[in-house]
Amino acid sequence: MDDPGLDIIFEPFERSSSGRWLKGGKTSPFAFRTIFSNLNLDLEDLDNRTKKREPGTFHEYQTLANPVKAWIEKSFSVKKRKEDFSGISLPQSAASFYYGWSPVMEVSESCESTEQLNVYLKSKREDVNAGVPGRFLHVVIGKDVSDIGSVVSTIMYAFYLNETHKYDEFCTVPVINMKRTDLNSHSELKWLLDSCQIDTSSLIFVDEIDLSYYELFGSLKVVLLNSSKLPAKQEQALKEAVVEIFNCNKDESIYPWVENITIQQGCSCCTLIAEKFAQISPEILAGKGFSRLLLAGILLDSGNLTSPNCTSKDKYMATLLINGAGRFGCNGFYQLLKFKMYNVSNHGVIDLVLKDFKKWTKGGD
Repeated sequence: MDDPGLDIIFEPFERSSSGRWLKGGKTSPFAFRTIFSNLNLDLEDLDNRTKKREPGTFHEYQTLANPVKAWIEKSFSVKKRKEDFSGISLPQSAASFYYGWSPVMEVSESCESTEQLNVYLKSKREDVNAGVPGRFLHVVIGKDVSDIGSVVSTIMYAFYLNETHKYDEFCTVPVINMKRTDLNSHSELKWLLDSCQIDTSSLIFVDEIDLSYYELFGSLKVVLLNSSKLPAKQEQALKEAVVEIFNCNKDESIYPWVENITIQQGCSCCTLIAEKFAQISPEILAGKGFSRLLLAGILLDSGNLTSPNCTSKDKYMATLLINGAGRFGCNGFYQLLKFKMYNVSNHGVIDLVLKDFKKWTKGGD
């Protein structure tokens, strides 16, 4: 082959009646082209070790009856499509010297913290599908907006409560306060979840669960994020179930029976949640996908840390989560998020109409 890289040659083997593998006769070998990986594998050392175990008279290989370690193969597909990235102003980076200026963000490698989050989301989805028998439905819900900060903080705070409050009588779940179909019109949010390998099928959207049903039977507990008041269309049915308000302005709570209130400190809600994780389990923030979710919320809420409302705590937590930004750093990651937010080239006509209609109705309110 013309490829200067490594060629892996596969030769035929036959199995004898004793269970051993014997090298077969002459057959035209075939080869795969080189596949570059992020894993460093010393093939020379592997070949030398194989030769040492090779008998001198004939090639014989003993199969292992009890393999020491099982191999798990993961696969996913990536659709490549041509997009015009000329409008993105990316910062200089050392990585661009080696890998070029393509701003296509790589899918972050699977990390333990992201896998743990996915296991949690899947198990709670199964609990809700089963009706949460014999337990309170402990719902974390934010404002009825579809921005990244609101969605990420809802998911992450529910996960935090589940990990720190081990109450068997509570089933703590995040409920995204938007319809699932609306996710298609928010390409920046969909891209972020996909790049962090979050299983969106395990997420629960507000149109997929009847919260008023649980409130009717007195089994609903609501944690309200980023607001002192439920949205108008949900307040009448759910306000009596509110037990906690997280990140609201001082003296704004209109629910006097709520005792657990976290007052807003001027910073992003994702900053406060990241701070909580840093205090109880800082190693969980080392995962690239996990830190990317929180970092995206902080950067968008604070205008890339340049907003007048940006606090020193926002900047500190963004620095702590910088691993999630990838090779272009915080500035490049922010520019990519903004590009995805305003790029409508992949939207259908219905998605565009719905997106514009929601902007118009919210502006009218």
